[in-house]
Amino acid sequence: MPTPARSEHDLSYEGWRVVGAASVGVFVSFASLLVYTFGTFLKPLSEEFSWSREAVSAAFGIAAMTVAVCSPPLGLLLDRVSARRVIIPALTIFGCAFASLALLTPGLWHLYAVFVVIGIVGNGTAQMAYSRAVSSWFESRRGVALSVMLSGGAFGSMVLPPIAQALIDTAGWRTAFAVLGLMVLVVGLPGVVAFVRERPSAPGLTPPAAHGASVRDGLASRAFWILVVVLFCSSIAQNGAITHLAALLTDRGVSATGAALAVSALGAAGLAGRLATGWLIDRFFAAHVSFVLLVLAAAGTYLLSWADTLPAGLLGAAMIGFGMGGESDITPYMLSRYFGLRSFSTLYGLTWTAYAVAGAIGPVLMGQAFDATGSYEALLARLAAATLAVAAITLLLPRYGTGAAATSQASHGGRSYRFGRRSA
Repeated sequence: MPTPARSEHDLSYEGWRVVGAASVGVFVSFASLLVYTFGTFLKPLSEEFSWSREAVSAAFGIAAMTVAVCSPPLGLLLDRVSARRVIIPALTIFGCAFASLALLTPGLWHLYAVFVVIGIVGNGTAQMAYSRAVSSWFESRRGVALSVMLSGGAFGSMVLPPIAQALIDTAGWRTAFAVLGLMVLVVGLPGVVAFVRERPSAPGLTPPAAHGASVRDGLASRAFWILVVVLFCSSIAQNGAITHLAALLTDRGVSATGAALAVSALGAAGLAGRLATGWLIDRFFAAHVSFVLLVLAAAGTYLLSWADTLPAGLLGAAMIGFGMGGESDITPYMLSRYFGLRSFSTLYGLTWTAYAVAGAIGPVLMGQAFDATGSYEALLARLAAATLAVAAITLLLPRYGTGAAATSQASHGGRSYRFGRRSA
């Protein structure tokens, strides 16, 4: 007799191996390795080549905008071929490009060119690439599966900066770039090759990735544009607060050590928020969970607008971290519920463009506000109000089964794939 298929509630279920490998991949991805270690290389590069910090920082902006431009076509590619066929070359190029920074020359063009390459493949290494494969394996536990995958990035935010700093202190920045780039190839790539793949279909059935809305259906949906607006507005506040958190606290008399502790608290709370949100959205309507998370993040942002002690700074940072860490689970989960997996990566790529553009705007607004007034207080209060407003917008989201995916499903005979069986 054939061995019965294991349930997704069973830890030996193959989908959990996909999740584990994806989480490790996200840990060494663009969204983790580059984003969280860039600041540690800023001063060494400035001092080595006599570059201004603004000039070095521009490399990050170049990578971010390249990701914004490339995410939709990359998503389209992920919807056309298997995820592993995109992730494996993207991860290889990313690791080699990051390691090649060890060979930087005094020309700024060299730095910028490498960051363009990193930006082109960036989301092919990050959660956008893995989410489709992970979602195809799960139905009732999809929220938990996505949260475990995303926790790799939150874990990276806590451990990669001190690893990078230790390497710089002991062996120099060139060796640090080489070692971290090699880590992408040695730590992330083997798991992807061995385990990351989409769930195959049962005999006689089309795979889950074949069902769902078209890109046109998604773009015509009110639910999609609500998700984009919420992500864009909340990202401005989130990225603005995060990038200026240490400066904000030290300006108000908190020690540099205390400010660093607040940054760590934000990362740890983000990890907790992602895991807790995964559990919650498998049990409650995700829009309501999103509302609570955004209210929490808005309260944390407002607290930071006046926080002048370490305890207040820690609390505000933790509230933002928990709220926004959890919110990162919501977008891929709700896209998969509203629109299915047929055009999932393309739609996710479009939301990533909104997120990346907003992520570039937030820090600039914070810097402009400080340069103009010598304080972040007024802008943070406004960003808190804006986050609260978009929290209210999430309550306009319809229930699952009323969006474009449901319409598309009905037009295909009302049948969908659900782990080896058809459901009307």
